Amino acid sequence: MALELFWIGQAGFRLRDPAGGPTVFCDPFITRRDDRSWQAPIDPAALAGADLILVSHEHTDHLDRPALREAARFGGSRFTLVVPRPLVDQACSEFDLPAERVVGAQPEAVIEREGLRVHPVPARHGIDVSDAYTFGEELSDDLVRYLGYVVEIGGVRAYHAGDCIPYVGQAERLKTLRPYVALLPINGRDFFRETEHNIVGNMDSREAARLASDIGAEVLVPMHWELFAHNRGFPGDLVSYVSVHYPRLSVLVMGRGARLVIEALRDSPL
Repeated sequence: MALELFWIGQAGFRLRDPAGGPTVFCDPFITRRDDRSWQAPIDPAALAGADLILVSHEHTDHLDRPALREAARFGGSRFTLVVPRPLVDQACSEFDLPAERVVGAQPEAVIEREGLRVHPVPARHGIDVSDAYTFGEELSDDLVRYLGYVVEIGGVRAYHAGDCIPYVGQAERLKTLRPYVALLPINGRDFFRETEHNIVGNMDSREAARLASDIGAEVLVPMHWELFAHNRGFPGDLVSYVSVHYPRLSVLVMGRGARLVIEALRDSPL
């Protein structure tokens, strides 16, 4: 049982079984911008050849509209786009995708394809600070608007949190899914980013460490910490905190564009 992780920046990852099979992207944000600290190591052609592209919510650094429009136009483009259900109509029209290639995700509605299984879970976030921190149901006819995903591929389950802060019942829900790897944001939130930049924040390093431990993850991979100077997180703080408070939890700080294979030694069938 093994999972290949390829970090493409911010909350963007490619997940696949190193032995072969489907390819999944989570929140790929690859459009070139001058304010990025580094440019993504892939282009839209890579997205075009994916099996699934999972999008957690509509913020630009998670729903990369220019890249997805270009990927959809590639000859032979075959990916299925998974978005929160309130975004389905927008996705079909913006990316000119047929309805059968856009899946509207909601918690408890498992998405299955050959060689993979995806469990959408709620995320607590917001479009603007004025409507944060909720599940977005008040904006979407009681549908959850912000999601994370537990992806099972290569016999390994990884929890990608999207943008999220901790909430009541989150750990209990995730623990039943038994993710081996937790991909969690660590940029946190504070008064100045919220009031001066309208940045809806995330969990911080200590919250990420506690959540990873509480859900029984073996490996914590910090994300969403390095791309923009005004919205940084600090993985060194995470490593220091985990070493003291959760010494059985492994922290994997991935380098820019790193591709690593994680072999799961724990047998944890759903």
